[in-house]
Amino acid sequence: MNNEQTIQKLKELHLGAMANLHHQYIRDNASANLTPDEYLALLTDHQWEDRQNKKIQRLLKQAKFKQQADLASIDYAHSRNLDKNMFNRLATLDFIKRKENIIATGASGTGKSFLIQALGHQACISEISTIYLNTARILKRLKLSKVDGTYLKELDKLVKVDLLILDDFGLQSFDNHAREAIMDIVDDRYNKSSTIIATQIPVSAWYDVIGEGTIADAILDRIVSSSHRIDLVGDSLRKGPLNA
Repeated sequence: MNNEQTIQKLKELHLGAMANLHHQYIRDNASANLTPDEYLALLTDHQWEDRQNKKIQRLLKQAKFKQQADLASIDYAHSRNLDKNMFNRLATLDFIKRKENIIATGASGTGKSFLIQALGHQACISEISTIYLNTARILKRLKLSKVDGTYLKELDKLVKVDLLILDDFGLQSFDNHAREAIMDIVDDRYNKSSTIIATQIPVSAWYDVIGEGTIADAILDRIVSSSHRIDLVGDSLRKGPLNA
């Protein structure tokens, strides 16, 4: 079997990265100083890295972040009550392994959205499935899905993801549909996966936002009891590198 046939068969086996590198090494006669084992390892590593990179790109696309946020870009210089050591511990993502949650609170512009998306980005590059959502929009979508009969399908997507990020939680009071949807999400994810919630509303005021004491109790019990807290303060950073 000649080299062209080998390259073609590698492509048919969906080993395109290996095929392309093999073609490049043949063209440049670059493998002369490598043993067969070394050359095979080189091709295999290249194919493996290509697949890992593509998987990470798929996860990032699926997450649908609204900002390009990463851990390296976080600003700790401003006085906004962000503990670097605490946040670095969260950035290890051990909280996801332990099925714990994060609640990030603070006024508009203090950088909540950037921080939670940076954690989400880190989860994606660690090959953890992640979805970032605006709370009001997903609740509206779930309400409409009850009409067309796709509610359980939509809910299943939110339940199965390893890390669910809900931004702008509680900006509008919840109606019955919203309460039921949040309860379904929280209950089905409880002790199974992690949720990050960012909100301008202090946790102490969630009862009023959620309404209906029994459901509010159940939601708070499932989220707050197993959550890490990030409570941001200070002036808006919207003029700087971060957004709320």
